[in-house]
Amino acid sequence: MKNFQGRIISQLPHYDTSIFSVMSKLANEHNAINLSQGFPDFDISEELIELVNHYMKEGYNQYAPIQGVLPLRQNISKKVKKTYDVNYDPEKEINITAGATQAIYTIISAFIKDDDEVIIFEPAYDSYAPAVELNGGRVKYAKLKSPTYEIDWNELPKMITIQTKLIIINSPHNPTGAIISKNNMIRLESLTKNTDIVILSDEVYEHLIFDEKEHQSVCRFPKLAERSFVVGSFGKTFHATGWKIGFVLAPENLMTQFRKAHQFIVYACNTPIQYAIADFLTHTKNYNKIGKFYQKKRDFFVKNIQKSRFKIIQSHGTYFQLLDYSNISDINEMDFALWLIKEHGIAAIPVSSFYHRVNENKMLRFCFAKKDETLKKAAQILCKI
Repeated sequence: MKNFQGRIISQLPHYDTSIFSVMSKLANEHNAINLSQGFPDFDISEELIELVNHYMKEGYNQYAPIQGVLPLRQNISKKVKKTYDVNYDPEKEINITAGATQAIYTIISAFIKDDDEVIIFEPAYDSYAPAVELNGGRVKYAKLKSPTYEIDWNELPKMITIQTKLIIINSPHNPTGAIISKNNMIRLESLTKNTDIVILSDEVYEHLIFDEKEHQSVCRFPKLAERSFVVGSFGKTFHATGWKIGFVLAPENLMTQFRKAHQFIVYACNTPIQYAIADFLTHTKNYNKIGKFYQKKRDFFVKNIQKSRFKIIQSHGTYFQLLDYSNISDINEMDFALWLIKEHGIAAIPVSSFYHRVNENKMLRFCFAKKDETLKKAAQILCKI
């Protein structure tokens, strides 16, 4: 087929294919162990699969309401109450989405217009900035302080202007595994007081918390909650990333604006899966034991690479582990990641790809949401480097 000969003006001229897709493709081409893209290689719950199959056979296969099916919204409300002791109205303050990425894009589309400023903390998940730019907004990048990846409170207040409309936070944090403390949430609450700034809190790893730490959701802080969207993901919690089912929590006035955009972006989400997850949520063990499950994965992986030359950066959440390779090589992160794939058969993500400008720290992100045999094989390779 011939290419279109007219002038094509991209709204995202500086962006290419996602680093996750690139590294997974290379992993497949070189038959490498894929610890790059964040998805499990083990089976999901048989009970959950049977529930989906049940609702398909029962005929729940047509459009769901744009808000999502009511039983799921009701059970999300109950889960949030049990977990955080906070009330969200299932009718007016909860919406089901086609994954967290769609939720994030919809929030940004609903509130950001030309020249509005959005503050993003780097390293940052790669979908935030493009969504802002597609809607005409301007991204302002705040760097988290390494190696703990905490908010720099000397920098952040200086970045806020009258044009600041949105601040995006992410905890537990992808790619670093850091978590935002209660004290930092209180400071954010104070900083945004008496402003029109909306908070988008990406909490898709809310149940993947380790070392007896507690997830500090924005919904725990009343003055933050009244200006905040909370984004969650059942794909992350139930090991089913391919189902693309997420949810949003927000006070009614914010949710009303969200739904105006949501109906035209995706309209509705997978109906039988919504009913299945609604049933699955009735048993708290299906989500409140996920942290211990993944902590065992993290500990197993870390134990097996202790004798390697990589420096281990503590991960307190998510299913990602950062490894510092500065004792091994001086080459840049992308080249080192490519070398690992081609020469050693293991794929990871260079952390520099989570910055808008190259920021080299000799750091790679490895996903440990894998079978123990996969992690052991990967660790054996890493220990030989």
